[in-house]
Amino acid sequence: MIWSRLPSLGSLRSFSAVAETGSYSKAGTRLNVTHAAVSQQVKSLEAHLGVSLVVREGRGIALTAEGASLASDLDKGFSVIRNGIEALTGADSSRPVQVTMSPVFAVKWLMPRIGDFQTRNPDITLLLNPTGYFVDMKPGGMDVAIRYCRREHLTDDRDVIGQYDLIVVGAPSIVGNRDITDPAQLLHFPWFQELGTNEVADWFFRHGVSIDQPLMISHMPGNLILEAVCDGEGITYSARQWVRDEINSGQLIELFPEESAGYFYIHTEQNPLRPPVRTFVKWLKEQAKIDAGKNARQ
Repeated sequence: MIWSRLPSLGSLRSFSAVAETGSYSKAGTRLNVTHAAVSQQVKSLEAHLGVSLVVREGRGIALTAEGASLASDLDKGFSVIRNGIEALTGADSSRPVQVTMSPVFAVKWLMPRIGDFQTRNPDITLLLNPTGYFVDMKPGGMDVAIRYCRREHLTDDRDVIGQYDLIVVGAPSIVGNRDITDPAQLLHFPWFQELGTNEVADWFFRHGVSIDQPLMISHMPGNLILEAVCDGEGITYSARQWVRDEINSGQLIELFPEESAGYFYIHTEQNPLRPPVRTFVKWLKEQAKIDAGKNARQ
């Protein structure tokens, strides 16, 4: 990096404060300097870059397109710097650990175990965000994501915490005594699918079935699907391990099993991890080993 080509850190801080507060005066208060000093730093930055970043608008100010773009980049950059310093000094050790995962993973895997973590780590606060949608990881936001992928997309660098047999399941009242051997026979069944996914259409595509009419799909959080399926309202695509009891009791019938086809893994982006995040990730891996041992015995 050619450091001499970069603007001064002071001018970047001043402009970032102006962009955040929308005022030279408020920015000066944030930085503990006069508004005139802030204005001078911003003008110096504009001169260095050769572009206008801030313009007068009525009695206030507004960012130009270039200013808005730079402000966004600086916000990300200063967040990374802040997080790095806090991680180094331990200043953010009390900040909650934010975790995102699918609702069904939260209900079936995480919540039955979470008491163990809280008992062993009463000083660490967890903020859990169960959602079927993909959550971006950014500095100061989500610390840990528990992601899902199929076997064919698994890479060696992923910290796997569970591998699952995937099956289609339905209640006897809807599956009946039909001899279902062709995936195309399921085209006309009502399906339940987790919000934020496209797993039903993907399932038919992997099985070589052409979809010639709209599928009957109801979208809902994954943790609500099982009850509807057991009531005979439709069928779904699930992990066998999560519906094993219902299958063994005869409440559900499984179809088209795929052995060890689905994987859940830990995803983090900060490096190094904050101490409480590191503790939580270590606990996840410990629980995964215990889970793997139980599954091997079953």
